[in-house]
Amino acid sequence: MMLDAEYIQGVLEYIKSGGLAEDFEYSAEERRYEILDFLEKLMELGEAADEAATGIIFQKSGLGGLAALGRDPDSDSGVQ
Repeated sequence: MMLDAEYIQGVLEYIKSGGLAEDFEYSAEERRYEILDFLEKLMELGEAADEAATGIIFQKSGLGGLAALGRDPDSDSGVQ
């Protein structure tokens, strides 16, 4: 898969500039739902990216074993 940092940067600028909020404000109801769905997917992407980055960083640093020691295997949060 090709990583397209330019596209991600464009989306970030669109959101930060207020363009997305303005589009939402002036859009029909169906388009507003599309925008909200898009934002939901972005949030899921952010969570997945955070998990991947954490895994990569801990794997590379050798701290993965230490992180696993502090996890409660019956908990989703990883906090005991």
